[in-house]
Amino acid sequence: MKKFPNNFLWGAAISAPQSEGHSLTNGKSASTWDYWYQTNPEKFNDNQGPTDTSNMYEQYKEDCQRMQEIGLNSLRTSIAWTRLLPDGQTVNDEAVAFYRDYFQEMINHGVEPIVNLFHFDMPMWLMEKGGWEIRESVDAFAFYAKTAFELFGDLVEKWTTFNEPLVHIECGYLFEFHYPAIVDFKKAVQVGYHTLIAHTCAVKAFREVLPKGQIGLILNISPAYARSESLEDKKAKEVSDLLNTRSFLDPAVHGEVPAALITLLKEHNLTPMTQTEDKQLLRENTVDFIGLNYYQPRRVQAPENPAFPAKMPSDLYGHYDWPEKKINPYRGWEIYPEALYDVAIMMKNEYNNLPWYVSENGMGVAEEERFMENGMIQDDYRIEFMQDHLAYLHKSIVEGSNCFGYHTWTFVDCWSWLNGYRNRYGFYRVDLDNNFARSLKKSGLWYKELAENNGF
Repeated sequence: MKKFPNNFLWGAAISAPQSEGHSLTNGKSASTWDYWYQTNPEKFNDNQGPTDTSNMYEQYKEDCQRMQEIGLNSLRTSIAWTRLLPDGQTVNDEAVAFYRDYFQEMINHGVEPIVNLFHFDMPMWLMEKGGWEIRESVDAFAFYAKTAFELFGDLVEKWTTFNEPLVHIECGYLFEFHYPAIVDFKKAVQVGYHTLIAHTCAVKAFREVLPKGQIGLILNISPAYARSESLEDKKAKEVSDLLNTRSFLDPAVHGEVPAALITLLKEHNLTPMTQTEDKQLLRENTVDFIGLNYYQPRRVQAPENPAFPAKMPSDLYGHYDWPEKKINPYRGWEIYPEALYDVAIMMKNEYNNLPWYVSENGMGVAEEERFMENGMIQDDYRIEFMQDHLAYLHKSIVEGSNCFGYHTWTFVDCWSWLNGYRNRYGFYRVDLDNNFARSLKKSGLWYKELAENNGF
């Protein structure tokens, strides 16, 4: 049997905009998602917008009971910036009451809340000024973070600043999946830099408000694997890792932006605007732990006919279609659990063996009703997916990687941005035609046994 360390976190992750609903009521102001759905609903799968999502705003008490029933001892969710501070300055008392009771209910059911501050939900009032493109966003985020630490710090010990910061950068400024859906590499780098400094200022505020707490950063990790051992392909891997992994992981853990990344950006006229105090801020405000979201690897090769200076990341590294890959056909993503071992050893060897956890891992599947038997979805594919990844995670822990938990995506089926409810990930199914009624899937039963045995 594969036993995991004592006090290992068995849990799941979810976010406020994807689960709460009530997106424009109870004092909450609009995020970019609310605005985008109002102006371009045709972009969203089956016209499924952010308005209701999974209705946890009303069902959180029952959901906390459900968390306990499947053995979760922890859950990461986020606070909606637009709910807590609708205009960026004024605290919404109803939001405070909601989140305090939500977090307390988790604790009452033996579920440790891990709270994240930003999950792609930029306030529209800030976006109208320029969003992460402007330095003002750094101060706005630091104020929001400090407010949240002061209001909920007595209930929450572990905090994270951003979930997958690379996603709102590349999806908003390179690939048009998030608002403002523009294509501009230079702006993408500036947005990334301001996000990094906003994270750093939030950590600084955290040390002042909650000196005994723990704060981290959640990163999506898609480790790069080169097509071949040629110098060109290996260079593509190095650049991919610089942009997609080290750009945030190095400053968060080591306190500085990699010199090779600074050189790369300079070569391609992509250097962002900075301030002189930033280096000291980065150096003095590193994190206590890292969360790594892992779904798939990144296969790369040398780019073909690249533009110089680069206009897109594809000018720096190309995608390689590995013929031996195993695919989740519903999502189009490669399934490669071996990479979880690789990133675990990377944390051990290259990042001081800092405490870290798998903050998301999971399998999205469309039309899961096909697998319904006797009222329960038989999602054996999801169980197999988790087992395969946990086996490699366990191997890395045995070899000394300092991993303290495993969270799946996700606890209950949730709304997924432009994809709406197309792909389902949860331990609980959500019936959109029946007032968001929940029903347990087979994977929830398996996870309960996994948590109770602290292994499999």
